[in-house]
Amino acid sequence: MPSNKKEGIIFGLFMCFGMVLIMSVYNTALHGFSSYTVGSAAIQFVITFVVAFIAESFVEPKAKKMALSLPYDKSKKTNFIVALALCMVPMMVLIMSVYGLILTAFMTGIEGSIFTAYLKTVGLNIIVAIPSQLLIVGPISRRLLVKYIKPSTERPKSKLVPTRFKG
Repeated sequence: MPSNKKEGIIFGLFMCFGMVLIMSVYNTALHGFSSYTVGSAAIQFVITFVVAFIAESFVEPKAKKMALSLPYDKSKKTNFIVALALCMVPMMVLIMSVYGLILTAFMTGIEGSIFTAYLKTVGLNIIVAIPSQLLIVGPISRRLLVKYIKPSTERPKSKLVPTRFKG
């Protein structure tokens, strides 16, 4: 878990990248791969990533506050991680499903009620987002943070051992 603001931003970038990647592939599979080109998929990924990161920056403090208010054993870090994910993912799904619905409306159009389409989108996204967050993206992001970011924030220890000269 991040221990300062810089690590929190980097961790958020890891999480957003992973979740946007998984959810983009999933939603593209739902709507069909035939209408996408590599260029349009890349542009759509970048825009979605930016939207998700902005949404995450608003949702994360509220989700953290909510997760800390829940009754569970807070002495175990794993419990907090699960509680935070279970608070954050549904909020992100609600927000990003609006974005997805807007994107779908522009690209292919929406048939029927917008409200029904939104509920369907939320339902289809939540069933993939929660397991993806808990089992794939969260663990990988934490591992990347510990392996590549946290060691660089610690002061490097010198391998040289001072010696005394006997004169």
